[in-house]
Amino acid sequence: MLAAGRGVRFGGDIPKPLLELGGRPLVRHAVDAALGSGLAPVVVVVGSDRVAAALAADVAAGAVRLARNEAPERGISSSLHAALESLDADTAVEGVVVGLGDQPLVGAAAYERLASAFETGAALAVATYAGTRGNPVLIGREHWAEAMALTGDEGARVLIRRHGAREVPCDGTGQPTDVDTPEDLIALEKAWRSQTASE
Repeated sequence: MLAAGRGVRFGGDIPKPLLELGGRPLVRHAVDAALGSGLAPVVVVVGSDRVAAALAADVAAGAVRLARNEAPERGISSSLHAALESLDADTAVEGVVVGLGDQPLVGAAAYERLASAFETGAALAVATYAGTRGNPVLIGREHWAEAMALTGDEGARVLIRRHGAREVPCDGTGQPTDVDTPEDLIALEKAWRSQTASE
């Protein structure tokens, strides 16, 4: 889970992962979805002590590992590097399913479907919603070295463009909606209320 973004476009002095949706931080929604998938380990990349503190109970319980991005201004690639570096020595981990801490409506089932794609041979895969690519994405270990060479705001999408990827339909599991601006958060709150009302 990449949650080290500075939220420059959003403004304000609250780290974007700590902005609230339905009275809970965005990162809390996102991490709960990852935990609900049953995949492990769940690694959350943070760039702020305040975000790390918000996840302290999960860390203490052994449910979540934190990885630190000391230079989030270098873009999403720096967070991806931090995640992969934290897992590199764990040879039992053969692939990662990457989600974003500012996409709180992505559901646990999306993570499960991407993991199932890995189990059936996909080394790169991407969730789709109504035929449009979104998140999460799967990166098999064979692509980690190439991912570590990415720079700036280059992420898994670059690998997918280069090599292609299995598209995994995730309709009905949630929504890959970003929160980049205050207007995004207002719209997301409406979507969240609609989603929870139908559950």
